[in-house]
Amino acid sequence: MQRLRLLAPALAILAGLAATWAALEFGGGAVEQPIEDPGAAVRYGVPMATMLRNLAIASAFGGLVLACFALRPGSRDWHRTLDVAAASTGIAAVAQGFVAWGGFRTVVTNPVTATNDFGRLLQLFFVEVETGRLMLATLLSLAVLTVVLLVARGAVAAGFTVVGWAAPFWFIASGGHAGGTAGHDVAVSALLLHLVFVSIWLGGLFHVGLLAHGRRASAGPDASDPGLQPDASIGDVLLRYSSLAAASFGVVAFSGIASSWIRMEGDWFSEYGILSIAKAVLLVVLGGFGAWQRMRLLSPAKTLGARVGGRAIATILALELVVMGVTAGVAAGLARTPTPVPEVPPGLEATPAELLTGTLLPPPFDAGRLFTEWALDPLWTVVCALFLFFYLAGVRRLAQRGDRWPVLRTLSWSAGVLLLWWCTSGSLNLYQEFQFSLHMLVHMLLGMAVPVLLVPGAPITLAMRAIAKRGDGTRGGREWILAIVHSKYMQVVGHPLVSAAIFVLSLWVFYYTPIFEWAMNDHLGHVWMVVHFVGAGYLFVQAIIGIDPGPARPPFALRLVLLIGTMVFHAFFGLTLMTGEALLLADWFGAMGNGVDALRDQQEGGGIAWSIGEIPTVILAIITSVLWARSDKKERTRIDRAADRDGEAQLGAYNDMLEEMGKR
Repeated sequence: MQRLRLLAPALAILAGLAATWAALEFGGGAVEQPIEDPGAAVRYGVPMATMLRNLAIASAFGGLVLACFALRPGSRDWHRTLDVAAASTGIAAVAQGFVAWGGFRTVVTNPVTATNDFGRLLQLFFVEVETGRLMLATLLSLAVLTVVLLVARGAVAAGFTVVGWAAPFWFIASGGHAGGTAGHDVAVSALLLHLVFVSIWLGGLFHVGLLAHGRRASAGPDASDPGLQPDASIGDVLLRYSSLAAASFGVVAFSGIASSWIRMEGDWFSEYGILSIAKAVLLVVLGGFGAWQRMRLLSPAKTLGARVGGRAIATILALELVVMGVTAGVAAGLARTPTPVPEVPPGLEATPAELLTGTLLPPPFDAGRLFTEWALDPLWTVVCALFLFFYLAGVRRLAQRGDRWPVLRTLSWSAGVLLLWWCTSGSLNLYQEFQFSLHMLVHMLLGMAVPVLLVPGAPITLAMRAIAKRGDGTRGGREWILAIVHSKYMQVVGHPLVSAAIFVLSLWVFYYTPIFEWAMNDHLGHVWMVVHFVGAGYLFVQAIIGIDPGPARPPFALRLVLLIGTMVFHAFFGLTLMTGEALLLADWFGAMGNGVDALRDQQEGGGIAWSIGEIPTVILAIITSVLWARSDKKERTRIDRAADRDGEAQLGAYNDMLEEMGKR
């Protein structure tokens, strides 16, 4: 059994290499090029290195997430898992180095020489060419994460490292679909989701198998090193991983279908389609293996002292790792297989709008198209679905134990999430790329209307009541939420004056700096725009009418002053656009060729910022005034009740003080 556990990773890698070769042969991903062929070492080596990189990334990121949510910081399991994650990240960096070199040799087949000319070609590819820049950025980010994981051992450091993994994931996703081609943004979002949640699912499963062998259901302290914290129960680890795996499986299925549909448009019987189906089947098999293994492990884990392991479990783990390797191999071969929908930039016959955005010019906008046109974004669809699911699950948990949660809070949160989804996946998301006025409408809804609906939902308060507190030293959702809410960073940016300044100044900084152009040209910039303005609006609204815990809120009078100041700045910003005679992005909105007067449309956008943008602020002012009146009423009631209890002793003491002062 010990030999089987040691051979299992090697068998998984060999199976992955064999699956990669088979997928390349079947899909034609390694066909010899008629002109300037890079050679078999590159044609076969790059996909195999990609497979190794993906397996290593899954092991690193999945283990890190598992440690943050299921293991006790400072325990033996914690350190071993982070050690494996650090080693896996290093392997991924080495594999990415070969992928980057292979990508360069695919484009430049000149003989390798130690001359300045060859060095300039290297510099040109990795600095000027987008594909080369993404490969180099992926390599550098993996190298940095390797160093960080070697020294990061605390819970907070591990949490920051999880966030840092967004960089290599984004670079890999951006390089997985040709920029400027049709459906680029949707494909990048789908691939990003797929990479992240496949890594959580498969990488976590790998680490759970490593932890399960030789462990007892309730692990105690390690007597060999009294400085280590005791390990968490393997049964608890499995239960916590099961929650991560269930959510990941759903997201992987959705993102896989979305990504394949973009590239195939229903052509499921092409080589690309058949490989996609094979990959999906393998993922389902992996899910079945994982469920079977967890049931076999959880059953003995419920009994104290029952050893978790055995030859059957070791065999299942080995088979599972082999299937993981085959899945990674098929995925690597699939990435090199030509798609039924060619990934080529628009040709000479393309319209200016298609050249700029990579999509066809939509029909002229009118009110009737608000609910008939869609531009689904898989990333925000998943984010909104998770927001709504976990909120409703929390409400249901409270109801099951007999607690009540206000219906209006649930309705407010649900409406805010649905509005966020519509702004990022509905008709406005389609048209905002082509018309400034509709872009401004989306901006105002994201920055003002969405937060006004989300904040009254009090999600943090609900989480504190619905999520069970852990008593074994590990950190779950409740502990991480509290750590974020009470962090020094949130205390600063959540301060009413700071949040108001961020909320107001963001408008000017965004539209009158190159950030605006970045948000329109780059999908990452667009995602950042949504995150920033929803976040800035949420912090500001939370400081004014928030229910959740946070920095001390100012008196009601100061809140109204902040709101009035915000309205003034918004009005001034809107008037500046309405009276401006220069286009902010002339080479974008002025070059669409959609028959819209770009300058007049920009001036209408200023009117939207002034008029529609002020409506949520007015609503906030009304709510603040009502809360102020209720607060005064409660205070008067409290004083009256206190006076009834003590016979107006406080008033009597005050009168005695005045009388004594008069005598003096």
